[in-house]
Amino acid sequence: MRLERMAMSVLQPGFDGTEPPDWLRRALGDGLGGVVLFARNLSDHVRTADLVADIRAESPDVVVAVDEEGGSVTRLEARTGSSWPGNRALGVADDLHVTEHVARRIGRLLATTGISLDYAPVADVNANPDNPVIGVRSFGADPGLVARHTAAWVGGLQGSGVAACAKHFPGHGDTIADSHVELPTVHVSAEILAERDLRPFRAAIDAGVRAVMVGHLLVPALDDVPATLSRAVMTGLLRETLGFRGLAVTDAIEMRAVAAHWPPEEIAVRALSVGADAVCAGISSADGSSVYALRDAIVAAVRQGRLPEERLAEASQRVRDLVDWHAGQAAARAAAAAEPDDDPDQDLGLTAALAALHVVGEPRLDQAPLVVEVTARPHQAADSGTPPGVARALAELLPGTEAVSVTVGDPLPDLGADRPLVVVVQDAARHGWIREVLGRALESRPDAIVVETGLPGPPAGAGYVATHGNSRASARAAARRLARRPPEKESPP
Repeated sequence: MRLERMAMSVLQPGFDGTEPPDWLRRALGDGLGGVVLFARNLSDHVRTADLVADIRAESPDVVVAVDEEGGSVTRLEARTGSSWPGNRALGVADDLHVTEHVARRIGRLLATTGISLDYAPVADVNANPDNPVIGVRSFGADPGLVARHTAAWVGGLQGSGVAACAKHFPGHGDTIADSHVELPTVHVSAEILAERDLRPFRAAIDAGVRAVMVGHLLVPALDDVPATLSRAVMTGLLRETLGFRGLAVTDAIEMRAVAAHWPPEEIAVRALSVGADAVCAGISSADGSSVYALRDAIVAAVRQGRLPEERLAEASQRVRDLVDWHAGQAAARAAAAAEPDDDPDQDLGLTAALAALHVVGEPRLDQAPLVVEVTARPHQAADSGTPPGVARALAELLPGTEAVSVTVGDPLPDLGADRPLVVVVQDAARHGWIREVLGRALESRPDAIVVETGLPGPPAGAGYVATHGNSRASARAAARRLARRPPEKESPP
């Protein structure tokens, strides 16, 4: 029984529904060490807190984790968009105090619901502009800038009493594949990796980050297996070279980068054997049998000698260490919760997003526009239900604003000529179909204003606004800039 509970303690599964299912309650009683929450579990702040309380009622010491990056990746605010600009916007603004303050506010949001671990910040250096999954989730392409802001983000979040988790070690920025879909390869030398990709992780470790998520990445300069299954990466590089002593978490084991090659039980056993401490399994079977299958495979591996019991005990202890750290941060969480809300006129999220805007021309709306949103789900890490937000933000300032969504294969609506036109795109430089739709829109309406919510490309239209991210904060900033208010009220204080 001790071995079974130890095996259960290193698992961090997800589940369906807004209440703990019976199998999860049973698993918590059997020693389950962690739970991962997704947007599918969360409806509003109060119910999120109730859900976490229900989970902790079954096991007070469970690690409750979530992906709350700000920007395009939010779980608690998936239905409205994040109140906070994402990493790229923060990197463009390049104010470490603002980055730390934003992370502290995100930590405050999580702390008041009882969540203990945030799978953030993204510490990847976005060295390849064609990267399909990192992009605006990264602070930028400069390793020094990314390192500075990663450390500030870690300090802000953990200062609120919530553990941070830097990801995706050893660096997902220089890839052209999404590990949700296939195995990405990082084609650089060990020297470039050390000088560029590892700098932010060193900064995070120096800042005291409590956890690091290892990505499903193939780095031939280091090993011939994915990083999550590599002793050279997980133990040699992360532990021995960088000196990390906290919790090493795998990226979700159902991601095709590894799931296309090994069954989940084998992935879990291999990851633990090379140095992982917690196995993230975002998708679980409806009856929880998949979680118990992972547990049983880990137990069998120990009994067969494939996984040393001391290694499993070490992993289990690191989970416990995170629990103990979180318990010791009660005063920090209370202090963060007691901080006053931002003055609406000095809104931190809006201020940070305004500082990140890149504007070409003098785009201005004097009346309610037609907004054509030509966007796609940016990547599988983002929830498909999170709205682009620019049209809604404009409607709050210019009642009568009309929005039309266009996705791949859709015809353009009647663009008319009786009112202003705003075309919202996301990563147009990466998506040929978006560029084609945008080109047709501008051919019909060369006076249109273009708002880019991903990585900016060549300016287009009669006016161009790049937000460097898709969040409610960034959408509000773009709307404020377009539905122009007196300049002294627009400028960040």
